Amino acid sequence: MSICQIQKWKDRISEIRKDLGRIRIMRPGSISEQYNVCGNPNCRCKNKKDPQKHGPYFQLSYTFKGRSTSEFIQPEKVKEVRKQIAAYKKFKSLTAEWVELSVYIAKEEKKLSRRIKK
Repeated sequence: MSICQIQKWKDRISEIRKDLGRIRIMRPGSISEQYNVCGNPNCRCKNKKDPQKHGPYFQLSYTFKGRSTSEFIQPEKVKEVRKQIAAYKKFKSLTAEWVELSVYIAKEEKKLSRRIKK
């Protein structure tokens, strides 16, 4: 590797930092659609020939501070929550890349410093 490659990695870290600065509201998790059957024996969801479950209900599931959580999301909020989940995935991806590049830089700078001492 060369000093040129190290500089490219540092430049990429600068881009990552800018991208991270553009991320706003984020949250972990995933959204699933739920369909339910109620307790009313005369309801459409209990029809023997053509049962029609209630729903969809949108459920967000995630782990935060080591605790699994799930909550229902109002249909009109689903699009917004999906954007927040996408922002979180972007955040995780960018920070993982930043760490990876930082490790590469540290290793290469160590190698270069050994060469200079020789």
